[in-house]
Amino acid sequence: MRIVVSEFMSLDGVVQAPGGPDEDTDGGFAHGGWSHPFFDPEVVGGAFDDALTKARALLFGRRTWQTMAAAWPERAGDPFADRMNAIPKYVVSKTLSEDDLTWDNTTRIPGGEAVARIRELRETDGGDLLVMGSPTLVRALLHEGLVDELRLMIMPVILGGGKTIFPGDGVPRTLELVSTVISGTGTHVCTYRPVAGE
Repeated sequence: MRIVVSEFMSLDGVVQAPGGPDEDTDGGFAHGGWSHPFFDPEVVGGAFDDALTKARALLFGRRTWQTMAAAWPERAGDPFADRMNAIPKYVVSKTLSEDDLTWDNTTRIPGGEAVARIRELRETDGGDLLVMGSPTLVRALLHEGLVDELRLMIMPVILGGGKTIFPGDGVPRTLELVSTVISGTGTHVCTYRPVAGE
């Protein structure tokens, strides 16, 4: 499986709380919902549809999983929501119990076993393992060299601080720009893959 990361991102690299004001206020972040003015159904929505269509399973960190688990089950009847609810899901967490896994088809990966278990998933056959949001998890995956594709929806706004997906370990990582599409709202949907051998 390929590990594909899909993120809403500001020009200054922030991915925190794109969906709503109460999504993630860590560090006093007060700009939740910042992506809405730049979302367009055709280009940005189309990128998500494409990523979900190619996905065999979803992988989340705990906070993103909890946000998604609270939102998607009640949207049943919409094709995108039905796919989100039906697809196998994995959540990395040190704190969630099996009883907390109320979203259908969710399997917990214990936090201490995350890298090893994700390596095993990556070695299974076919499809994409799609990661949305989950900045702490994505940082770890990038650090470990486990990301096969980054799909960034870079929106024309500077947020001045917040969570990012990029490791701060001082290690350069060269990426190849595979495709880019620009929406009418000024969002660049850029797909990057690691350069082989680096």
